Amino acid sequence: MIIEVNGEKKQVDQQAILAEVITGWGYESALIAVAHNDEFVPRSRYAALQLQDGDRLEIVAPMQGG
Repeated sequence: MIIEVNGEKKQVDQQAILAEVITGWGYESALIAVAHNDEFVPRSRYAALQLQDGDRLEIVAPMQGG
């Protein structure tokens, strides 16, 4: 299935879970925030969130500086 991640289309498994996708992309230990279809997702829900075709994810990391 196809989802949108930070504005880019990505192919993921049909039964993709957010936690598995994040781990596969190398974010498992990173300090990130995730929005799923414009709604913030607490880290405690990553393992329960089943992704659907057409979903949108925004993955952001804190930036230093000012």
